[in-house]
Amino acid sequence: MLALVNSCALMGVDGYPLTVEVDVSPGIARFDIVGLPDAAVKESRERVRAALRNSGFEFPLRRLTVNLAPANIRKEGSVLDLPIAVGILAATGQLSCDESFLRQGVFVGELSLEGAVRPISGALSMAACVARQGLSSFFLPAANAKEAAIAQGVQVYGVEELRQLTEQLSGDALCSPVTVDVQALFRQSLNKEEELDMADVKGQEGVKRALTVAAAGGHNVLMIGPPGSGKTMLAKRMPGLLPPLSLEESIEATKLYSVSGLLPKDQPLLTVRPFRAPHHGASAASIIGGGANPRPGEISLASHGILFMDELPEFSRDVLEALRQPLEERRVTVARVNARVNYPADFQLIAAMNPCPCGYYGDGLKECTCTPYARERYMQRLSGPLLDRIDLHISVPRTEYRQLSGKEKSVSSAELRRQVTAAREIQAKRFPGKASPLNASMTRRELEQFCRCDRQASVLLEQAFRMLKMSARAHDRILKVARTIADLDGAEQIGQAHIAEAIQYRSLDRKEV
Repeated sequence: MLALVNSCALMGVDGYPLTVEVDVSPGIARFDIVGLPDAAVKESRERVRAALRNSGFEFPLRRLTVNLAPANIRKEGSVLDLPIAVGILAATGQLSCDESFLRQGVFVGELSLEGAVRPISGALSMAACVARQGLSSFFLPAANAKEAAIAQGVQVYGVEELRQLTEQLSGDALCSPVTVDVQALFRQSLNKEEELDMADVKGQEGVKRALTVAAAGGHNVLMIGPPGSGKTMLAKRMPGLLPPLSLEESIEATKLYSVSGLLPKDQPLLTVRPFRAPHHGASAASIIGGGANPRPGEISLASHGILFMDELPEFSRDVLEALRQPLEERRVTVARVNARVNYPADFQLIAAMNPCPCGYYGDGLKECTCTPYARERYMQRLSGPLLDRIDLHISVPRTEYRQLSGKEKSVSSAELRRQVTAAREIQAKRFPGKASPLNASMTRRELEQFCRCDRQASVLLEQAFRMLKMSARAHDRILKVARTIADLDGAEQIGQAHIAEAIQYRSLDRKEV
């Protein structure tokens, strides 16, 4: 007999439909799985065999062939255990349910040897795929049910064990679909107090202003200063300056974390902006994404949030140069012989570095022990094209004792976030319907339309362009930052003060003169 069972698998961060075809025929007992299965899929033969027997079902001692269609796409992981088991039960007549009901259902899940259904990765992406197909029911592990229920247009049923599923399909036990109040999840996250506040950082008011500008326009930042000046402390508080995630951003971030197996068990939806801080010894595949079986990298996991790269020159040259395309295009493509996968990379880069290998060049209080050649070689680890893609180069000086011991309160993250939100609302009206309505993402045509300067500002920008020997990209970055500064001030036209402040945030360009 032949049985067809709908299932789903992952390609990148998206789910795609597949059909599990199970044929049971007379002959020597044999269990074959075809359709480009990987090792984990092939091993499902033993898991399914044991799960069926330990759940009280009979495993057929006949020729058993399972085809995973479409057969030209490689299948990975253990999510096909459940549909294979359901197909065997249907093909052998041990599952009594209406065939039309089986055709409208989609099944995914890993089976234990005793028949329990274990959690999987990528449940939300698969649920969205099921909704796109127009199928009515989605059966998956109970631990992933709330996550999958976030997708609209499909009824989600959590399955604890194989026996429970067969009873539900046969009508012996009725279960209600799982539902999730997405708005309630958002309200809970908004009511949480910020753990990290900019008010905790003593001094560094100029740097806080620069980070506010960066948060308002989505600009990338490089902080340069001696050890202990507060670079890491400032970077960790950067997410507190950003407005809350929208529902679309939250769902995209949740998909990425779910596919990577990083979604917390008690949190079906990510409602706070990601903050990723990879070590400088990380490989290019872990940062950019890829591997033998492509997976999202740190730049994708940081989408709609912050990617903090401390000790930037210590990262390998391959990693630094691979950042250039994602910083420009807000996405990354991982190409393999048998697959080509696109991942979102809409992150904001916050990088930090010392001014020299010892860290104290230009400190004023502690003498630098590096030779001029060592300092030059250290700075040359960052290529010009990479620095051009970083909008703000900020000097972070040593904090003085009077600032550390003073009782004067600094501006809080909540106040700075209000300024950022107001500026972003202006940008949202400026770029209606755009996927990333931020000044940092302006195209050349939008730059000419919205970044018009008054006469004094134009003269100042021309002088800076010639004196600092700027590239065309650096010129455009200054205009984008100046546009953000003007938005924070509520000004329609870019003025001389806005251009001057934007030029001030290009400290590395000024050092070359």
